[in-house]
Amino acid sequence: MHKLILEAQEALALQFAELDKIAYHNQKKVLEAFIDNKVSASHFVQTTGYGYGDRGREVLNNVFAQSLGAKGLSLKAIVSSSLASGTHALAVALFGMLRPGDIMLSVSGKPYDTLEKVIGLDKGLKQGGKQGGEAACGSLKEYGVGYKQIDLIGGCLNIKQIIKEIKGKSASKIKLLYLQRSRGYEWRDSISIAQIGELTKALKQNNISLPLMVDNCYGEFTNIKEPTDVGADIIVGSLIKNAGGGLVATGGYIVGKEKWVNKIANRLTAPGLALEVGSNAAGYQYLFQGLFIASHTTVQALKGNLLLGYVLESLGFETHPSVKKDFDPTKDFDFIRSVKFDTPNRLIDFCQLVQHVSPVDAYVTPESFAMPGYPNDVIMAGGTFVQGATSELSADAPIRPPYIAYIQGGLTYQHILYLAEKIIEKFAKGSKV
Repeated sequence: MHKLILEAQEALALQFAELDKIAYHNQKKVLEAFIDNKVSASHFVQTTGYGYGDRGREVLNNVFAQSLGAKGLSLKAIVSSSLASGTHALAVALFGMLRPGDIMLSVSGKPYDTLEKVIGLDKGLKQGGKQGGEAACGSLKEYGVGYKQIDLIGGCLNIKQIIKEIKGKSASKIKLLYLQRSRGYEWRDSISIAQIGELTKALKQNNISLPLMVDNCYGEFTNIKEPTDVGADIIVGSLIKNAGGGLVATGGYIVGKEKWVNKIANRLTAPGLALEVGSNAAGYQYLFQGLFIASHTTVQALKGNLLLGYVLESLGFETHPSVKKDFDPTKDFDFIRSVKFDTPNRLIDFCQLVQHVSPVDAYVTPESFAMPGYPNDVIMAGGTFVQGATSELSADAPIRPPYIAYIQGGLTYQHILYLAEKIIEKFAKGSKV
């Protein structure tokens, strides 16, 4: 093993130990949810048609609701393979909670690229963070739902400005606060659980009862708490990210307060049907099993994330969050690492390297191309068992300056270790190692 990797492992030993504590806490919480809900093999069986009386679906929803909130919280969940992606799950939740004339206020700045068309931001924003230009067919804007945003300050929530906006002239029309926990394609920290708690506390102190919806993608099980534990009303995520443990082939989840989950369920199926229908001809075993191992695989990815950061920074690359300069082990972070490159060609070389150390399609050389929902050409690398699963080791990047690759996932720490060795082989020339 390369001396730089040994150095990194020694330097990160205390952080790794803290991550192991998080993994144990969350494994215990998930296991207790399985035990409390009396999960049995009978809940894994296939169902067809309408899915009336589908106990597998019902118990899976209950287990997710308990696993993604503190014990004692009265939460409800929707877990469905019919949710094609995290973006789809977010869109269903937004359309379920908002009505024509309402305004959605994003409190974490610009949302992830694929959500822009859902909202209706195809042509960008006007001054003041309002929608501008023509909206995509079927977007929230086309249905008469407005949008405003409050940008972050130094990567943190601007709580003072959020409160001011809510109490301003649009106060009566703002009906939903939206928060994206992960950085998306932005050079910033993920939004911490502590910050979300500060926001919900400020809302309560100002007698504001608006629902807070959190895009929880990449955030599940990275902390001993989830956004629901500190006052978020709804959290939404994808099952091919953290919460599926690398086993789930497709799907998403929505967890939160019953009032809002019921509204969303009527949008997912139909008014009057809600969660009473929905079968799964593939069965539920991997949905249960993926959740069960999710806390372990998430921490494997977090450890690998730190290792890659240390190695890349030692080779002279700028990464975020920084591991060697100002890393705070007490601060939340997800398993996305941003790496900055000086040219688009070097960015593409890096993503191609990630592809070439993948267990699936390692012989393929990815190129940038136009992808649905993205405003720029994107290069996506990752020979994953599940197509597009960012719980597995992968990297992607929009081809636009500054040239930043976003590395995510990794089902095993050892796979990420192997990538680190290949990075050193490829990029160490002319560096300090």
